[in-house]
Amino acid sequence: MNLPNRISLFRIVLIPIIVIIWVFPYAHFGINMPVYHYQFVSLPLRNIIALVLFAIASFSDFLDGFLARKNNQVTTFGSFIDPIADKCLTTTMFVLFAANGTISSIPVIIMLWRDIVVDGIRMIASGKGVVMSAGVFGKIKTASQMFCIIFTMLNNLPFELIGLPFADILLWFSCIISVIGGVDYYNQGKEYIWETK
Repeated sequence: MNLPNRISLFRIVLIPIIVIIWVFPYAHFGINMPVYHYQFVSLPLRNIIALVLFAIASFSDFLDGFLARKNNQVTTFGSFIDPIADKCLTTTMFVLFAANGTISSIPVIIMLWRDIVVDGIRMIASGKGVVMSAGVFGKIKTASQMFCIIFTMLNNLPFELIGLPFADILLWFSCIISVIGGVDYYNQGKEYIWETK
């Protein structure tokens, strides 16, 4: 297994660690998790630790693709595992945020539906021997989702100080781009979807 693929797997391994840090019942075990305050915005240490790990995982998404292309190490497994690692990372965080009411569940549900539909289209195309790679909308979606998660973990700092709901704006932007990308995937794969056997 080459280095880019190892990096993708490392990103997947980080996901349950981030989840544990985020949902662990610290108070139940008598652990006093510090909370920092900047003016009227609170930021728990839990968020900061999870954010650092998420930032590492997000950077690994850029790194594995860069190394694979630079060293001509693009593999079938890498093309398979990289988007799965991305979706597992971002979807997990959005579900956690929606579950505790930090963000609206509506855009999360829409993005989940989109991913299911796109995966179905890619499977159909794959059965016809066609590999559908992520387009420009997919890359924009992933980047905007990752920045949305980062600012959500920061409780919208520094934009919260000026009353700008930047994290929410990014969430809905990600949702809209996600749908547009889904339509693009459909247009690419509709000939395989409606093909008569």
